[in-house]
Amino acid sequence: MALNVAQKLIKEHLVSGSMEAGEEIGLKIDQTLTQDATGTLVMLELEAMGIDQVKTEASAQYVDHNLIQVDHKNPDDHLFLESATRRFGVYFSKPGNGVSHPVHMQRIGKPGKTMVGSDSHTCAAGSIGMLAMGAGGMEVALAMAGQPFYVKMPQIWGVKLTGELPDWVSAKDVILELLRRHGVKGGVGKILEFHGPGVSQLGAMDRHVIANMGAELGATTTVFPSDEEVKNFLEMEQRGEDWIELTADKGASYDLEEEINLSTLEPLIAKPSSPGNVVPVREVAGEPIYQAYIGSSANPGYRDVAVVAEILKGKKVSNSVSLDINPASRQLLSDMTKSGLLFELIQAGGRLHQAGCNGCIGMGQAPATGRNSLRTTPRNFPGRSGTKEDSVFLCSPETAAASALMGKITDPRDLDMEYPKVELPQNPTINNELLEKPLPLEEARKTELVKGPNISKIPEFDALPNEMELPVLFKVGDDISTDEILAGGGRVLPYRSNLEEISKFTFEILDGTYYERAMEIRDAGGHVIIGGSNYGQGSSREHAALAPRYLGLRFVIVKDYARIHWQNLVNFGVLPLEFVHEEDYDMLEKGDVLRVKNLHKSLPATSAVEVEVKGKGVIDAKHSLSKRQIDVMLHGGLINWVRQGEAKNS
Repeated sequence: MALNVAQKLIKEHLVSGSMEAGEEIGLKIDQTLTQDATGTLVMLELEAMGIDQVKTEASAQYVDHNLIQVDHKNPDDHLFLESATRRFGVYFSKPGNGVSHPVHMQRIGKPGKTMVGSDSHTCAAGSIGMLAMGAGGMEVALAMAGQPFYVKMPQIWGVKLTGELPDWVSAKDVILELLRRHGVKGGVGKILEFHGPGVSQLGAMDRHVIANMGAELGATTTVFPSDEEVKNFLEMEQRGEDWIELTADKGASYDLEEEINLSTLEPLIAKPSSPGNVVPVREVAGEPIYQAYIGSSANPGYRDVAVVAEILKGKKVSNSVSLDINPASRQLLSDMTKSGLLFELIQAGGRLHQAGCNGCIGMGQAPATGRNSLRTTPRNFPGRSGTKEDSVFLCSPETAAASALMGKITDPRDLDMEYPKVELPQNPTINNELLEKPLPLEEARKTELVKGPNISKIPEFDALPNEMELPVLFKVGDDISTDEILAGGGRVLPYRSNLEEISKFTFEILDGTYYERAMEIRDAGGHVIIGGSNYGQGSSREHAALAPRYLGLRFVIVKDYARIHWQNLVNFGVLPLEFVHEEDYDMLEKGDVLRVKNLHKSLPATSAVEVEVKGKGVIDAKHSLSKRQIDVMLHGGLINWVRQGEAKNS
C-alpha cells in the first residue's frame, strides 16, 4: 500500500490502536519539547510521579516565554528549571537563546522522529519531516517517562502546492490563505500534509512558518516531506548526518485533498481578533497603525527579518509607528549582526528586543489601547498582546515593513521599489555550547531541585464523584481561547509555577467576578461551565484546565472542543461533555443547577450522559472518551492514575 508521509511516521511509531480516523492510537515518542511557561509544571509533575530519568531519545527545556525579570519570580523559575533538567536528564536552553521551536529545529529535531511539546506550536517541527504535536504538560511528562502519547487518529489532509510565489508574497500568506478558506476550526481532527511541485519553492524556515500556524486551523499537526531542502538546511546547521529522506510513496492518497496555486496568491492579513478573519491587505489598506512587530516563532527565519531590513535600508519608519524587532534566536541575532542588516533596522528606527517569545504572548511590547498593531506572530486573540482592548492584525514581514514605512496598512506591492532578494548565510553562527547537555545519570541523581518562594506544588484532587449536582457558574460563546480562560502577559505568566496565585486570573478577560464566585462555592462541591463551539482553542497551556479545576470546576458542557484543551480537562479530572442537540445550549443559563448521576457505571457503558436541569427538564449530552480516558477520569486525573500504577497496565 502506498503511504503518504504522515502515515509513514504514524505506522513507524504505532504501539496501540489502528490507523482508522477517529480511533485512539498510542505512539512511541522520540523527543519532547517544553518551555518555561508550561515546563515548570512538567518538572513538578515528573517529581510528583517519582520519575528518575527521562526515557526519550532527547528532551529539551527552553526558557523563552517568561524572560522579563522585574522581580524574583521569573529568575527563580529559571533556576528551578535548570536544576530540574540536570536532575531528570534534559537539555537546557538558557534565557536569551531563543524561541523553542526554531532552536529545536536547528539543533535537535530530526526527520522521521516523533515529538510532543507542551506548546501548541510544537507542530512547527513538521517543517523538517517530523510528526510533532502540541499537548498538555501532563502528557509530555508521561512521554518523557517513556509512556506512549495517545491521540485520536486524524484524517490526513493533503494540500498540493503548485506554482511559485510572486514577488511580495511569502510563506505567511500561504497559511493565511488556508485560514481564509477554512477558519480556525478547519483543521480539527486532521493532519495537514503539504506536497506537490510547489513545496520545493519553500525553504525549511518558510515551511516552519506554515507548519507553525497549522495550529491556528486547529490541526493535530502539519507535515512536510524531508527532501533536498531539508537536507540543505541540516547541512547548513552542521547536522547533515541527521538527515534522512522521507517522502510520500508514488500513488499515495489522502483522506481530503486541496490545491493552492502559489502563483495566484496575494498579500493577506488577519483582522482582529482571530487568525481566521483573513482578507486581502488591499481591503484594509489605509488604516493607521501604531506598531509593526517583526519576529516570533511564526516568522523566525533569517529571511523573515532580513527582508524587512532590505526594505527599510536607507529609510526611516513613520514617526507614528513603533517598529519592534523580536529576533527568534540568538543565532539569528548574531547572523543579522554579522551581515550588517541589524544596523539597517536600528537606523530605520527599530526597537531591538531580546531573543524570545516576548510580545507574542503579551510579555512586553503591548500596543496602546485601541491602536492598530501589525504583527508577524501566529495569534491575535483578544487581549493576548497584553492590552485588553487591543487591535492586532497578523501579516507577513513584507506587509509589516511596508506599513511601518507608510504609517498605515499598506500592500507591499504598492512600494516604489523592487522586491529584495535575500541570500541566506552559508556559514550561520552556530554555538552548541549554549544548549546545556544532560548530565550523566549518577551525577544527575545528586542534583537538588532549586525551588524559590514562588514555586508551589500541584494539589491532590479527588476522584470523580458518582453523582454531582452543581450550579452553572459561567456561560461563554464560540471560539473561546485558552488566552481568554487564563491570560498570558507580564502580570500572569510569572505565576505559572504557583497555582494558587495564577488561578486568581481565571476568566478575568471575560468576567472579573469568576474567581470570587468560584471560591465561594468551591468547598460546597464546585460548579459547571457551559460553552459554545471550538471551546479552548489556541495555546496548549494546561493551566487553562488546571486553574478552573482548582477553583472547583467539575464538568463542562459545550458544542465541541479544541483538541488539546479537551485532553487537558481529562488530565485534571474535569469531565468534558458535549451537547447532543446544540439548541440545548440556548436553554441553559448562568445559575441553572445541573445534576448528573450514576457516572461510575454509565461512563464506561455508553457515550450518552443524561443531564437533569433543575426546574427545566432533561437534556442529552455525550462524551467522546476512550476506555483509557474514562479510567483516567474515574481516578480524578492523570497524576492519580499514574500514582496508582494504571499507566503501566494500560
